[in-house]
Amino acid sequence: MTSELNELGAREVAGLVASGKAGVEEVVAACIARVEAREPDVGAFEWFDADHALEQARALDNGPVKGVLHGVPLGVKDIIDTRDMPTRNGSPIHADRRPSSDASCVALSREAGAVVLGKTVTTEFAYFFPGKTRNPHNPDHTTGGSSMGSAAGVADRMFPIGFGSQTAASVTRPAAYCGAVGYKATTGAFDLQGVCGLAASYDTLGFLCREIEDVSLMREALLGDRPPPPRDDDAPPRVGFVRTPWWNEADAATHRALESAAGKLADAGAEVTEPELPAEFGGLVATHKLVMAFDAARARAYEYVNHPDELSPQFTALMEEGRAVSYVDYRAAQERSAACRRRLADLMSGFDVLLAPSAPGEAPEGHAATGDPLFSRMWTLLHVPSVTLPVAAGDSGLPIGVQVVGKARGDGALLADARWIYDRLR
Repeated sequence: MTSELNELGAREVAGLVASGKAGVEEVVAACIARVEAREPDVGAFEWFDADHALEQARALDNGPVKGVLHGVPLGVKDIIDTRDMPTRNGSPIHADRRPSSDASCVALSREAGAVVLGKTVTTEFAYFFPGKTRNPHNPDHTTGGSSMGSAAGVADRMFPIGFGSQTAASVTRPAAYCGAVGYKATTGAFDLQGVCGLAASYDTLGFLCREIEDVSLMREALLGDRPPPPRDDDAPPRVGFVRTPWWNEADAATHRALESAAGKLADAGAEVTEPELPAEFGGLVATHKLVMAFDAARARAYEYVNHPDELSPQFTALMEEGRAVSYVDYRAAQERSAACRRRLADLMSGFDVLLAPSAPGEAPEGHAATGDPLFSRMWTLLHVPSVTLPVAAGDSGLPIGVQVVGKARGDGALLADARWIYDRLR
């Protein structure tokens, strides 16, 4: 059994441990074996110490069951503070940084019994400058950013679930490129204390995993939100197939994947129609870029002012772009965003979920960039939750995901609908 424990989902692991069929140390040892075998090729971890992971596991085995995550190995993105591990934020500026306390999400995870297996690689301050992680399906291709280490580690079965965060497409894109399930929560759903900020208007926690039900498990641990009941087979969801204004930017394989998914869902009984998005949504990518740059220039002012020579050219350009945005233009962009959120709420009154691309195509070759966040910027700006599902492959055999978008603050219903959809697409 030991050699297979690393392949199980978080809920399965917690169930085995709770029933006494597996010990936490046994589970963690299986994950460690996988990490030691694959880490030289994948590079998912910024910080990993097998002895420390085993020490946490033994403490859990020797005590009472703590909560719903008891015994679950967890990857933590390296912009999220951990009291017993470095948090470097993907930057040499913070190479020696050792937080004195856990981020709220880590503290709650530990309280529920999770084992923090290690810190997963992020891009610089969760922006675009890539880390060392390679795509587990083909190391010559990017994993996407910025939650690259968590996505690759989950996809390569090093651990069942990992923390990510999203400000543009940092959960959605690596989930699609690595063939993982990626969940980006409704903006504001989770406390962000102890999480390195990039743009307060958009920063949102999320998870990378292999099983949709594991998202609900994490929500239960962090929020006390009970898992949603499954959607009845005889009550399929109303699905809006949204090609988005950037459909022509997606490749042919992505077109096929989305159109095939829409067809399969219709054949399964779902009501699938193609709504027309409001015309002003076509400007939301530019609006997102403006707001993100303005916010980032404030959030990371310390590094820009005091350590300019240690920033990448990409991040320096973002800082300078944000400093050039006037406050008048920033407020106008925020007002446009709020108006579009209201328009989306009106549109979604006729749908349970929207089906849209998650990325332009397969993971691009090379490691100098992390791919285009085009297909998630709009949804991130609109503050709605989304789930990326790995349901297809491109012409090179690499994964292609589809994005299922829910209503703001309707995360539970989205997860139930996404599970219904995933069961019919995989």
